[in-house]
Amino acid sequence: MSKKVYDNREISWLKFNMRVLEEAQDSSVPIMERLKFASIYSSNLDEFFMVRVGALIDQKQIDDNEKDNKTKLKPSEQLSEIYSRVAKLADRKDKTFHTICRELELKGVSRRSFKSLNKTEQEFVEKYWSYEVQPMLNAVIVDRRHPFPFLGNKELFICAKLASKTGLLIGLISCSEKFERVIFLPEENGLVSYMLIEDIISAFADKAFPSYKIEERCVLRLTRSADISLDDDFDMELDARQNMSELISKRKRLRPVRIQLSRAMPDDVTDELCARLEMSPKQVFIEKAPLDLGYVFSLCPKCSQRSEMFYSKREPQLSRMIDESRPMLDQIAQRDLLLSYPYESIKPFLRLLDEAATDPDVVSIKMTLYRVAKNSRVIKALCTAAENGKEVFVLVELRARFDEENNLEQSRQLEEAGCRVVYGPAGLKVHSKLCLITKRTAGGLKHFTQIGTGNYNEKTAELYADFSVMTANPDIGLDACDVFKALAMGETVDSMRLLWAAPHCLQNRALEMMDNEIRIARAGGEGYVGLKLNSLTDKALIDKLIECSQSGVRVEMIIRGISCLVAGIKGVTENIRLVSIVGRYLEHGRIYIFGTGVRQNIYISSADFMTRNTTRRVEIAAPILSDEIKERLTDYFKVEFNDNVKAREQLSDRSYIHVSNDNMPLDAQKHFIAEAYANVPLMKTLPSPTEKKPGFFKRLFSRFSRKKQ
Repeated sequence: MSKKVYDNREISWLKFNMRVLEEAQDSSVPIMERLKFASIYSSNLDEFFMVRVGALIDQKQIDDNEKDNKTKLKPSEQLSEIYSRVAKLADRKDKTFHTICRELELKGVSRRSFKSLNKTEQEFVEKYWSYEVQPMLNAVIVDRRHPFPFLGNKELFICAKLASKTGLLIGLISCSEKFERVIFLPEENGLVSYMLIEDIISAFADKAFPSYKIEERCVLRLTRSADISLDDDFDMELDARQNMSELISKRKRLRPVRIQLSRAMPDDVTDELCARLEMSPKQVFIEKAPLDLGYVFSLCPKCSQRSEMFYSKREPQLSRMIDESRPMLDQIAQRDLLLSYPYESIKPFLRLLDEAATDPDVVSIKMTLYRVAKNSRVIKALCTAAENGKEVFVLVELRARFDEENNLEQSRQLEEAGCRVVYGPAGLKVHSKLCLITKRTAGGLKHFTQIGTGNYNEKTAELYADFSVMTANPDIGLDACDVFKALAMGETVDSMRLLWAAPHCLQNRALEMMDNEIRIARAGGEGYVGLKLNSLTDKALIDKLIECSQSGVRVEMIIRGISCLVAGIKGVTENIRLVSIVGRYLEHGRIYIFGTGVRQNIYISSADFMTRNTTRRVEIAAPILSDEIKERLTDYFKVEFNDNVKAREQLSDRSYIHVSNDNMPLDAQKHFIAEAYANVPLMKTLPSPTEKKPGFFKRLFSRFSRKKQ
């Protein structure tokens, strides 16, 4: 297969993050939300360097000839392209941030430098420095005679070149987390003014080095690799929690992978930093915006009365499928239920757990937990169930990256309450979202199963777009029983009645479904595959999608993030159309659709079509058996696929452009918000992109014209 049909995973991810940055540039987005998108862009890039760049650097050192299996790029070639693109994106991010800041100043919110302060403000900052900062300041001088201090991951430092006749002297001052990051100045006339701690420390850095003259100074931030294999290094013979704690501690001291400087420093300073940290000048990035934009969320409370600066407040609504007056188990026994987050509330599922925890006829509750909220209602319900004498089996995935410490604490709570807690098979992360409740009835034991695309986290359920299906189907219940039996033994299931499970059968089942569509298309029928995913990297599945296209199967894909498949290439992927949606909510749900009409099969899943999901994780995909839910999900898919406000389409040259057509504007997320508030059935007749039915979207939006977003 030609390399032109593939895109590199890392480069495709950088394109996704650029789409996040585009939201920060979009003047139709409220100003504080734009600032948040700039912060999310930076946070995303931090994790990218920690995880992906860290892994590539390790690969390069081990074997630089081990090429990407799709684009055939060596690790060194990928790193070179990453550094080049990130440097260009840094300039774009800086311009975006400063544009936002200028607009915020016009609205009375301003970041200040010390020189811009009036006398009263300067006196306030001087006192703050004297009483709150200077007593706890940690400053060191670095020269050839002294060891270079340890610089923590993502910590801010003031880096100063000190005048010296005996050789290079560098001063470093920690702007550590013991200081408040944002210092608000006394308000005047309702104006919000603030300084960042690094700007204050930089302004007074001379007092930290009273015996020296500072020639140049900047803010410095180091990013360290987080590429410690929690799978490979996880010693199953040791206490799991102790083992994980040791690995987390070890991760904090891994190699540095990026240096950020707030301004260019003299070459001798940069060279010394690179030499001491064993880094290349290509890993040094000059960024004029604050090096850590995480502080922007602390500005929000100060602006909370300025509603025009934020998205309109929208609360998740009760699903129209839910009857609040009836027990959840009774409703699930009657029909399958779907919750669509964040438009619909997660509360019915939480109520299900609470009711099961106290129902005298409920025998057991079994769940897989990947990421849960702090002070989690899910954890509380499971603890209550165990305290009430029910069998509670919980698989807690300790290796959920960057959530390990929270999961360690949650596992302790569960065990103390009497739950049986396990940590999953060796070498495999358990990423599935599966809950099984077993109840004793007059007819025997009855299983109630919940399958989700997103985490059991009531906080992120208000921010992430996900699906949750609850069913009393006996075959799905028995399949769920098999999954939990295997997990309890540290094993995985090979095949099941209705559910698909990775790592053994999910990929094969998806390939079989696509093969069926290929046969139908080659026989002159209508072959169809629709996929809603976060990312697509699995080469076997990509190559099968290419075969689908070449066989005449129509393929429609909504992929928020990475896509290593390039759509729209004549003769190869011309029957594939791919769009990406980045908007107010994080698109996180996975839907697989195979076929059309009465032979259509629809699945929801925790798994993306990524190699890690199909081969190195325990994942679950569940069929949708309810015609009502099938209709809802197909309509959901059509709405998103026809989005022409927030959707970007991938072109055959690997670039992404905003979808532009003559249809009435359709922002899918706004549509779902309006629909949830209206609590009315979904529209049933969205056109496919190949159909031309002028006036449809006008009819669609006339229904919601009174619902202003």
